[in-house]
Amino acid sequence: MKIGYRTIKTAIGTPVAITLAQLVGVTNYVSAGILTMLCIQPSRKRSVLSAWDRFLACTLALIFSFVFFETIGYNPISVGIMLLLFIPVTVLLKVSQGIATSSVIILQLYGAGHITVRFIFEEFLLILVGVGVGLLVNLYMPSLEKKLKRMQRKLEKNFQTILMEIASYIRDRNESWSGKEITEVEHILEEANDLVERDMENHLLRQKHPYQDYFIMRKEQFEVLRRMLPLVTKLPNTVTISESIADFFEKLSQSVHPENTAELFLDELENLKKEFDEEPLPKTQEEFETRANLFRLLHDIEDYLILKKKYKASDVDKNKKTGTDQTGR
Repeated sequence: MKIGYRTIKTAIGTPVAITLAQLVGVTNYVSAGILTMLCIQPSRKRSVLSAWDRFLACTLALIFSFVFFETIGYNPISVGIMLLLFIPVTVLLKVSQGIATSSVIILQLYGAGHITVRFIFEEFLLILVGVGVGLLVNLYMPSLEKKLKRMQRKLEKNFQTILMEIASYIRDRNESWSGKEITEVEHILEEANDLVERDMENHLLRQKHPYQDYFIMRKEQFEVLRRMLPLVTKLPNTVTISESIADFFEKLSQSVHPENTAELFLDELENLKKEFDEEPLPKTQEEFETRANLFRLLHDIEDYLILKKKYKASDVDKNKKTGTDQTGR
């Protein structure tokens, strides 16, 4: 069983809030722990927004409770009438997530049977301690960089397998591939998108995440790969250029990494297109369909490569300057 960070922070923050509330002399000090528990959020940004919403909602709850309980009376009917107005106001002010927190304050005031200035002051202290401790505890967020890096490596490994299996099918009609990498890529991309969004919320001043464009690019490339698969299955291995296309996919599979050297493959693709144009014209309906599928496949490969150029500057010139020959997609 794995214990998450939110559980740990809740376990730490709750007793701290209760202790502080006791030290400052708050009567209903246990409620400070409840407020802290409600304020623990999965990211810093959500924590700050949540703290503000709950503080404002609790302040409104004090005002509404004083007006309704002191005028209508301390009875269930006044609670119901007050909530009919209080909840729409919190929604209007866009602090509705503070309803649960403010309910603690409302029920405490209702249970007191009488509201004094001192009691209101204690409730303010209670709100400050409970919400404040929740905010402070939530400021610590573990870095997600290592996890995103692991997901990047796993994603690229799956891309390599998919491209290699495409090459194998074109060349040998190998149908032993289970296709499990397709499902794995879908899950990785979905999880990575959530992690990137959460990590951005943990850095309040960060405008752009270093992995954001990368995973968007891989998602779009993955859609192109899925578009290729039905075309690949329609290619007969009797076509001369099929071997060249298989070799091209194999090279791509061996060169999947974060660097952008797509230009090298785009140059090679142009040569492949020229080879395609030199093929004899189709004489039968089957040959015509095969040629059309080949043309679409080459177009999809080009789209796959161009996507890397769209999201990342080329590393070809840099590699030339350093004397390396790193070809990667």
